[in-house]
Amino acid sequence: MPHFVIDCSQSILEIESPKDMLQAVHEEANATGLFEEGDIKVRLNPYNKDYLVGGKQENFIHVFADIMEGRNQEQKANLSQRIVKRLKSMFSEVTFIAMNVNDFEKATYCNKNMI
Repeated sequence: MPHFVIDCSQSILEIESPKDMLQAVHEEANATGLFEEGDIKVRLNPYNKDYLVGGKQENFIHVFADIMEGRNQEQKANLSQRIVKRLKSMFSEVTFIAMNVNDFEKATYCNKNMI
């Protein structure tokens, strides 16, 4: 935890490599100081043809962050802004770049080390 899942149009991966995109999100998440670096997980879901943005096939990037509850609104906003700013600098020609942060509930979260 945390998990950062990047949905994007496949064609943007011709602008920057998937590795560079994943690394950028990892670096910005780590730079916030909210997480242990070894706990940060970043995944990429490129869409080849089955998507619409504003009714058209436009390039897009959307990052979904799932983090453990306990961070305040300012911390979560900073996290989103840092990552979107970094992606905007890498993909200046992509019109749709966004991110949202969802909280995991400690009471219901479980992983294999907890059992």
